[in-house]
Amino acid sequence: MKKKHRGLTEPDLKVTGSHDRGEPVYLAIGRLGKPHGLNGGISFFMLTDFPERLITGRNVFIGDGYFPAHIDSIKGHPKGYIIRFQEFDAIEQVEKFKGDFVFVDAKGLPELPVGEYYHHQLIGITVVDTSGTEIGILTEILETGANDVYVIVGEDRKETLFPALLSLINKIDIENKLMVVKPLEYYNQD
Repeated sequence: MKKKHRGLTEPDLKVTGSHDRGEPVYLAIGRLGKPHGLNGGISFFMLTDFPERLITGRNVFIGDGYFPAHIDSIKGHPKGYIIRFQEFDAIEQVEKFKGDFVFVDAKGLPELPVGEYYHHQLIGITVVDTSGTEIGILTEILETGANDVYVIVGEDRKETLFPALLSLINKIDIENKLMVVKPLEYYNQD
């Protein structure tokens, strides 16, 4: 039997791997490759859909330790980009970052239009159907050609794939981490 959702409750974020509410949220915007040249340049493979936001002076964080740095320059290269940071001016200083991700703090992201959300805002959200039956926690978003697909993990650890279509979503409440969706036929497996 499906669990009924009784009011707005906090999802178990530890299960989904999402951040704790008090900690900053870092989003990967790229990955560093090999050093390029002797003056601190390093190859950079972009992961962001908004490369125009990577400008001189932009505050970023490098690696698992979120080492703070500022973009000095970023230039196109046949195999991606070459990025330089204001804090480094020698190959020896950037070599240690080879393979590390580059992050930005989610607080610095621009607001999206009403009804649009960043993926990190949806991960960890509780998904219920219109009758209040809990489907599970949204743990992943798959980007397909036609539309995104939400991976929702139920209390029984079974995954449900749900198409991210406006016609199937009644409500998204980011503040209370709740999404209300129209039930699909295959949810009625009681």
